[in-house]
Amino acid sequence: MKFENILDDINGFGRFQIMIIVISFIGRFTLPCHFMLNNFIAAVPSHHCDISYLDDGGIFSNLTQTERLVVSIPVQDDGTFSSCRMFEEPQYHLLLNSSNVTGLNTVPCQNGWVYDNSTFTSTLTSQWDLVCDRRGKNKATATIFFVGVMLGAISFGSLSDRFGRRIMLLVSYVSGTLFAVASAFSSSYVMFVVLRFFTGFCLTGIVIVSAVLSVEWVDVEHRKLVGVADSLSWTFGNMVFAAIAYLVTDWRWLILAVTSPITLALVTWRWMPESARWLIANGKLEEAQMYLKKCAKMNRTQGSIDTLKTETLATVVESEKSDRIYSYLDLIRTPKMRKLALCTGILWFCVAMIFYGISFNITGFGLNIYLTQFTYAAIEVPSKGSIYYLLDKIGRRVTVVGAMLLAGVCLGINIVVPKGMSTVRTVVAVFGKGFSSAAFATIVLYSSELYPTVVRQNGMGYISSMARLGVAVAPLILLLDDVWGELPQLVLCSVALLGAIVAHRLSETRNRCLAETIEDIEQQW
Repeated sequence: MKFENILDDINGFGRFQIMIIVISFIGRFTLPCHFMLNNFIAAVPSHHCDISYLDDGGIFSNLTQTERLVVSIPVQDDGTFSSCRMFEEPQYHLLLNSSNVTGLNTVPCQNGWVYDNSTFTSTLTSQWDLVCDRRGKNKATATIFFVGVMLGAISFGSLSDRFGRRIMLLVSYVSGTLFAVASAFSSSYVMFVVLRFFTGFCLTGIVIVSAVLSVEWVDVEHRKLVGVADSLSWTFGNMVFAAIAYLVTDWRWLILAVTSPITLALVTWRWMPESARWLIANGKLEEAQMYLKKCAKMNRTQGSIDTLKTETLATVVESEKSDRIYSYLDLIRTPKMRKLALCTGILWFCVAMIFYGISFNITGFGLNIYLTQFTYAAIEVPSKGSIYYLLDKIGRRVTVVGAMLLAGVCLGINIVVPKGMSTVRTVVAVFGKGFSSAAFATIVLYSSELYPTVVRQNGMGYISSMARLGVAVAPLILLLDDVWGELPQLVLCSVALLGAIVAHRLSETRNRCLAETIEDIEQQW
């Protein structure tokens, strides 16, 4: 007997499943805010060298602020004042002829920087002067956070397969909240990045556990709906985040603001059920029976309760021992599982790098960052709405391949569009973000369908870690613009094409029952 047969008897998509989706939605809302947080807390305001120390009561003190800048800071080719260098000595002759700069010696900023606080009251950049030769530290804050997410995905994937989905979801809620709040009170850069590492490590449990819980409780027909609904929680969070960031311009308060919704998730956790699939796979038949009866009662299919006997549940997993403990090694023990793990790992790495490579570049096109953030999020609504239709019409595999190819095309177009055409470049980037978002939404559902129940959480933990590795690399890819302005776009375009090729190697899961054991994979893939 398959678990889907049991779900059919008690209604595989009723009020019980809707409750799970709503609870997951609440918990996942804060995740995109934290994942995109660096766009705002590490934003780089306009800045220039602090020249106040040059005021010795002489000529300098009688100059206006603009005149002080003219005699102290060199002008760049685009007509703006340099952000990182200043004249070795004030050049008063520039007040008469500002173009006579031949042979003038410049030096790095000698006494810190002055920042424009009109957009942001305070950022990590202005807090710890993460500019100029410290620019890499600024980008490193996002990379370190996602390294934590990557390692957390591995850990929570294994732990939730061993101890259960529900308890590990609670652990993720509590620990993620504590570390996030603590990071808002950091007194040094090192303290902040350490706490952000652990914040990412703990919060990632919410992502993989809630996604698997939702999929494991619904029937085949409604899996795509659950996948899209979970993905839309991400979109909703990103759209609201643009408004929150606009209203909260201090980085410490912004962290607290986007973390606060987890308190509501903690309250609703008490109604989150354990995965009956996991309970059966691990021999906990009485507990699985209890949750299935709750599901039948809430879905008003009480007539089927009498059929939910432990003897019946024991037949769901027959070919493997129910008391066996599975690990990540089981992902590579058998040939077809190895192929599945390799392909899904590479695909998640590619999709995540594309998605976040575009998302992190909200200042790269010269438009308002809040509007860009909101537009990047809003484009996900039609893209995810379209995949809801496409998943059944053309299947999971073709949807991912097509989305990755189109994202690559958009990235390729922006390589040849001149930088002066900022509006055109932004529009193309928005479409690229939409296609990458469609790919991301599809592979979350697709991957949860590809892995068997006994190692599904391990599989999701592994591929989620590969995704976070891609995300961690994305900010570093953007630093390649120092070598050549369009090099980041070229790298991302190439990665998108690689992802499309790898996705083509996966099997289709449309209208198929979820695999329960590794033997199922070896027989059907």
